[in-house]
Amino acid sequence: MGSSEEDSNKPLSFYDSSSPSQPLLSSKPPPIEEPTTTSQPDPSEPDPNQYLQISYNYGPRPFKDLPFVVLFLIFVLTTFGFGIFSIFNRNSNYTNVSAFVYSASSSSCVKDSASLSLSLFDSWVLVGSGFSSSSSDLLRDLIWTLVVTLILSVPICFLLLLLLKRYTKQIVYVSLPFFVLVPVFINVYWFVACTLSSTCSDALPLVYRILVLVFVFLIIGIVVWIIVANWHRIELTVKIIGIASDALSKNLGLFLVLPLLTLGLVVYYAPIVVFLVFSRFNGKIVPKEESNGLYKCVWKQDSWVPAYFTLAILTMLWSLTVMVEAQAYVISGTTAQWYFSKEDEKPRRSIRSSLRNAFGPSSGTVCLSGLVICVVRVVRATVDSARQEDAPGCVNLILRCCVNTLLTAVEFLNKFTINFAAITGEAYCSSARMTYELLKRNLLSAVFVETVSTRLLAGIIFVVSALYTIAACAILQGVTKLGVDSYFIAALAWVLLIVILSFFVHVLDNVIDTVYICFAIDRDRGEVYKAHVHEVYVHLPISRNHTSSSYAPRTLSV
Repeated sequence: MGSSEEDSNKPLSFYDSSSPSQPLLSSKPPPIEEPTTTSQPDPSEPDPNQYLQISYNYGPRPFKDLPFVVLFLIFVLTTFGFGIFSIFNRNSNYTNVSAFVYSASSSSCVKDSASLSLSLFDSWVLVGSGFSSSSSDLLRDLIWTLVVTLILSVPICFLLLLLLKRYTKQIVYVSLPFFVLVPVFINVYWFVACTLSSTCSDALPLVYRILVLVFVFLIIGIVVWIIVANWHRIELTVKIIGIASDALSKNLGLFLVLPLLTLGLVVYYAPIVVFLVFSRFNGKIVPKEESNGLYKCVWKQDSWVPAYFTLAILTMLWSLTVMVEAQAYVISGTTAQWYFSKEDEKPRRSIRSSLRNAFGPSSGTVCLSGLVICVVRVVRATVDSARQEDAPGCVNLILRCCVNTLLTAVEFLNKFTINFAAITGEAYCSSARMTYELLKRNLLSAVFVETVSTRLLAGIIFVVSALYTIAACAILQGVTKLGVDSYFIAALAWVLLIVILSFFVHVLDNVIDTVYICFAIDRDRGEVYKAHVHEVYVHLPISRNHTSSSYAPRTLSV
């Protein structure tokens, strides 16, 4: 696209600084550049003109944050290298430790053939008895229910997207009463069912049942209070969800690419799990002296096995967060191309270009972002485990609160950093700094979009999954003779559906965040690419964390 054609389709920038900077009265026709004595801008303030070119980078992008790609590959190659070594170096006697006895003549453990044959016979008997005691009907119904739920989840997601696109307001306001009615129904139903059942009533006395009933009603009351407190924000959030649903409906290919990326992660995990299993077979059988002076043959792992377990688990965690950030990058890049395109044009190969950028020039940024999230998760898990130990002292409580606040801030900043990096192709640190300054200059509050929309979407998928679970439980009660086991199968179906719908909400949340960043870039440049987005996002509350002085340079540079 030529520059003249692009300029003719864009609104004029309110912040164009191309006007002549020389005075009107000049004694020399060719002005000579000399140091001026005018007041210089404060070096602590960022130059506002350097941000005027922020937009989607369609051109070739340079590689960023390459050291973190190298570090990630070192982790992966080391994990696979030691894993392959563990397979070829395994000791086949690991499962036959009981077949070894201590030999006083050789001061070592030797194999006892009689014990080996007996242990094999016992294992076959145990396996046979396990198969004979399994419930085939329960397993068959469970498999069919999960398969049907998995198949139906696809049209449920597409139908929910269509309804959120065209009837957002109706869906939200119809779902709001169910945020309360469904938990109330489930709470009363289990209380009555447990009271009428002699087995349940004997296991759970009436006093405890009443306490659980009151506790659940207390949680429902908190949900009602949250809805009432945020009632004035619902109307704006409805429009934001509608815009995100419309953007996602224009890029339905994401629903094919993102599950394939998840499937690729599962395939990538498979050999690592195999390596972890075989690494336990690396060791030897050694005699161990007991308290009575006798010797017993025990299994002793090689010293490198625990270190390999740590390496493999860290690699799996980092790979998981890298895949999550790569998916967010692809969603952001695809959505940004839709946003910065003309109204009458559809971006071509937007998903393909986002994939190429995510696993190409920006692979280091994705790896670094995943590393940040991985470190946050590990530190948070450490803090939670320390809290479970009930460490005394007010200092420990204050430190835990500070750490949790810091981790939440890092997660929040990282969330918009990967969106910005997908749009501009900048490095991780540059994207974090420029995202913060972009939101600061435009006095935008990201917390509003972050919290209200996520809670509202979470409530909608909870209602949908709960209604599906109630219907599945009723069908199982009518067509099968499972009895109480039908509740267990219905609960597993609910878990599967809620996981799939949570993935759908995760994608929609990333679209909302990307549109928000694109709107901030539009506002920063004084341009309007999507007028219907500006009509809604212009009503977002202004952040009170920054004074209007940060916006002053923007108005003076016209």
